[in-house]
Amino acid sequence: MLVEVGRAPIGEETVRTYVGKGARVLVRRALAGSLDAPCDDDAVDAAMPVFERHYARRNGTSARLYPNVVEGLAALRAKGLALACVTNKPQGFTDALLARTGLAAYFAVVVGADARLARKPDPQPLLHACERLGVSPAQAVAVGDSMNDVQAARAAGMRVIVVPYGYNEGRPSSALDADAHVDDLQQAAARIVML
Repeated sequence: MLVEVGRAPIGEETVRTYVGKGARVLVRRALAGSLDAPCDDDAVDAAMPVFERHYARRNGTSARLYPNVVEGLAALRAKGLALACVTNKPQGFTDALLARTGLAAYFAVVVGADARLARKPDPQPLLHACERLGVSPAQAVAVGDSMNDVQAARAAGMRVIVVPYGYNEGRPSSALDADAHVDDLQQAAARIVML
């Protein structure tokens, strides 16, 4: 995207630190070359279709599941829990990625970013998922890997478990204020009955 819009490319490690608040923020940060530097909205608007075209082509082609993801999801389902996937990734990209990785069947509800809902750290997408699952936020547990996940869960009145992988804007997930920190999703599944 950067090359196509006339900017110098940046490395994957830098891009990883920009991930965490949705595609538009990622594009803004990439254009600005910084987490916090300002970037003209017109430049972001012009770059978004380019980003989306490239992203759609590459979405999930390099994706690898973290250890014990399938085992953890299976354990959660075996406990009779209904699962939701709530992400700041656009809905179409989320649906395609879950299908490509074989995870779609585990989730009764998938809430991706769209024009109707605010994005995490706002609690609205988590509350929407609870409503669709027919549970109160107090009955739900969020499992996440970022400050956005923790802030959204806390604002929604949910408990939260943090796994160490994923994107957290370059910060360690161990510093997040969670009800539990676990090594993987299988450990999260074991902890949920203990919370």
